[in-house]
Amino acid sequence: MSAIKVENISKSFGAVKALECVSFEVERGEMFGLIGPDGAGKTTLFRLLTTLLTPDEGRAEVDGFDTVYEYRAIRERVGYMPGRFSLYPDLTVEENLNFFAALFGVKVEDSYDLVAPIYSQIEPFKKRRAGKLSGGMKQKLALSCALIHHPSVLFLDEPTTGVDAVSRNEFWDMLAKLKEKGITILVSTPYMDEASRCDRIALCNEGRILGIDTPKDIVAGFNSPLYNIKADNMYQLLQDVRKIKGVLKCYPFGDTHHLVADNSFDIEQFKQVLTNTKGLKIEAVKPSIEDMFIKLMNQ
Repeated sequence: MSAIKVENISKSFGAVKALECVSFEVERGEMFGLIGPDGAGKTTLFRLLTTLLTPDEGRAEVDGFDTVYEYRAIRERVGYMPGRFSLYPDLTVEENLNFFAALFGVKVEDSYDLVAPIYSQIEPFKKRRAGKLSGGMKQKLALSCALIHHPSVLFLDEPTTGVDAVSRNEFWDMLAKLKEKGITILVSTPYMDEASRCDRIALCNEGRILGIDTPKDIVAGFNSPLYNIKADNMYQLLQDVRKIKGVLKCYPFGDTHHLVADNSFDIEQFKQVLTNTKGLKIEAVKPSIEDMFIKLMNQ
């Protein structure tokens, strides 16, 4: 039996369709990622699965329980870390942890084995108010509170947004260790580079799922030649390249542009057409998850 099962879920807020016929399953013990930009519907889906909202259409199960009719059982079994810091800023680190333990009818001592690897990093600051913590420390405290009752399924809605790169990497290392303990993890992120840390991912945009697979197989679906291009005048380069025969797509990618070509594309002819372009550089590159996301989004 799957840990999470979503069947044709749709949800609207007035005229805005937040989710449209979304379906997927997450296996027990799997780390499953929802990858997509703001407005893709990730937070709405999390709120549905954690029984904070009800769907307009479709149904969902978490740990074998229906999210509408058996919501009480689900709330006892899941941990939820929302995108925004939602703990009590005027309570200390220690008081927040004790409060959430009391909320679930457990003692911190009984669950300390699970939260210790994470909580031990902020325990020296246990008398500090939560609102005075750094972004990375708030993140660790929120995760500790979400784990205090030994949940079987953990929901993490964009947990690394707004924290530095080192804290982001540390957080994903923590998730890998939790997965080893058998906890099912559903995590969302707008950062494409974090997708590779998941067992499987779903690429999401505008309330729909564009594709589901392992990160490796998602990238393998990009079957067009891809090139990295640069020039002194990047804006003009973008305009010129889009007019050249054999170019399917050209879009900004960091401090370069990515050029997607068809089989008629000839790199030497390309250079000749742009022979007057100063500082022109072009090289073949391997596609990333972000390239595949852009391809699916355009389709």
